[in-house]
Amino acid sequence: MNPPLTPANTAAGTAQQADLWKPVVLRALAALAFGAVTIFWPAPSVEVMGFAGGFYLLATGVLLLWGLPKTGFARDGVPGKVLSACGAALTGAGAAAVLLHGDGVFGTVAALGLGIAGATELYLGLMHRGKHVLARDWVASGIIGLGTAAALPFFVPLGAHALLGVAGGGAIISGVLWILSGLSLRHDSRPVLPKP
Repeated sequence: MNPPLTPANTAAGTAQQADLWKPVVLRALAALAFGAVTIFWPAPSVEVMGFAGGFYLLATGVLLLWGLPKTGFARDGVPGKVLSACGAALTGAGAAAVLLHGDGVFGTVAALGLGIAGATELYLGLMHRGKHVLARDWVASGIIGLGTAAALPFFVPLGAHALLGVAGGGAIISGVLWILSGLSLRHDSRPVLPKP
């Protein structure tokens, strides 16, 4: 089992940290792309909401599952199982949102997926604070996810535009957070060149 990434074992250029930035940046890009759709689509239909929101949740879940080994957590350990459950919840919620259309369906499914993911990330961030390079980002992302999940059900009566606005707002905030984190990881993973 690989140890969690800590300041003591994340020297620039290590394989884990060098690869960790990739799923983080891709997650950020998925969130920002979804956020852009919610901003620039003036009158989305229920189908657009289902497809756009569903693919965002699906992509985020798949990227969490793909990036799990890069975090340094083994899939059979507690943190790995927790992250796997988070990715599976988002993937399932995304698939349901793509396949089943309706304001109530999207509000419920997206709230469940984002709520589970938010609680998971908040838990991981608090449990690994000071021991993992993503701990602070997990705490912030968890709070954003839980806040978005809590707000979504209240906007179901207002329709697709309002639901996408709430989900897209949370996606943009988390996308900015994750892009900054990913770029920082990318910068820190570059090998240090010796001075001539």
